Amino acid sequence: MPLFMNIYYVYITTNISRTTLYLGITNDLSRRLIEHFENRGKPKTFAGRYFCYNLIYYEEYTSVDMAISREKEIKRWRREKKEALINMQNPDWLFLNSGFLP
Repeated sequence: MPLFMNIYYVYITTNISRTTLYLGITNDLSRRLIEHFENRGKPKTFAGRYFCYNLIYYEEYTSVDMAISREKEIKRWRREKKEALINMQNPDWLFLNSGFLP
């Protein structure tokens, strides 16, 4: 049995006006949110181009394969279904970054 378990996050970020969604996966959500913030306005990345650095939804997994599968599943959804998912956990679409940043 391992001494610690890796946690993998499937997460959704949005821009300040909540008009664009970015879906990703990471094993270090704090680091990834910082990277999204630092890339804001940079046209080479989707999240950067659309200023998607505000966390509004996440799920935790102990299996990277399950996290990847879930990310692929959600990416296939239409926006309305993604919004319903977000609304179940975060109905006010509050920015959750402070819970993961130092």
